[in-house]
Amino acid sequence: MTNQLLSLRELADFLQNELATDRYLKREQGGIYHHSDRPISRLGLALEPWPVLPKWLEENKLDALWLHRPWQLDRTKLPPDVGIVYHHLPFDEALTMGYNTLLANLMNSLGTPEPLGYKQDTTDTGELLPKRAIGMLFDRVEQEFDAVLREVSTMFGGYDRAEAGRCQTGQHTIGRIAVVGAMNDALVREAHERGASLYLTGQYRKPAQKAVDDTGMAVIAVGHYRSEEWGMRALAALLHERWPTLNVVLPDNSEPVALPTTKNFV
Repeated sequence: MTNQLLSLRELADFLQNELATDRYLKREQGGIYHHSDRPISRLGLALEPWPVLPKWLEENKLDALWLHRPWQLDRTKLPPDVGIVYHHLPFDEALTMGYNTLLANLMNSLGTPEPLGYKQDTTDTGELLPKRAIGMLFDRVEQEFDAVLREVSTMFGGYDRAEAGRCQTGQHTIGRIAVVGAMNDALVREAHERGASLYLTGQYRKPAQKAVDDTGMAVIAVGHYRSEEWGMRALAALLHERWPTLNVVLPDNSEPVALPTTKNFV
C-alpha cells in the first residue's frame, strides 16, 4: 500500500474486474459516467440521484460518486470536478440476488456455490459473450424455516413475503438454498429438482406461483430495494477492503456489512 490517492480510472478498473463486466454488452457494462482527474479520498455511494444530492456531496466533501442508476442525474448541479462511476446490471447480478459469493459466505455456505441458470448476450457482430449465472445453489447446516427467515430478515432489514412451503424431507427445515435474481416457473422447478428447499429472491412473481405450489418450495422475497441496499453496503465493504484508507460514505450513514472474505468474488 502507498499513500497515493485513488484515481477515478483506478476505481473504475477495479470494479470492472470485480464485477466481471466483460460478460455484458458494452451498453450494459457501466464504468465512468463523468470523468475527473480529482484524487479520491472520500467516495459516496448511492443507488440513484435524489433532490438534495448536491448538498449531500458538499456536506460530506466527496471527491467522487458511485451510482447504481444515474439516468436522472442532472450533472449541471454537481461540482464539475466530482467524478462519477456507475454500474447497473453487473451490480445487480453480482452483489444483490444472483451468483453472489459474498452473500453465500455470509450465509455460511458449505463449499463453493453452484450456478443456477444462465444468461448469455450476443454482440451486434454475432460474438457470444461469456455466460453468466442467473443465480446460485449452496448447502448449509439445516435449520428450521423460521430461523432462516429471522436470519434473512436481520441481514436485509426485513422482507416483503415469505412462504414456509413443504420441504422435501417433509419437515420445515432448510439445508440447500437457491438465491436467484429472477423468479419464474422454470427456475423454481430447476431449483427444486436440484435439491433446494428455499428460494431466496428479490421480488415475488405471481407467474411462478404454480411451480411454488407444485414443488412445495419455501420462498423468501426480501424486496428489490432491500436487496440493492444490501448490495450497496457490500460494495462499501469491498472497496474498504481494497483501499483501507478510502472513506466510503452512504446516504443513510449505515455501516458496511462485515464480509468474511472477498477472494474469488466472481
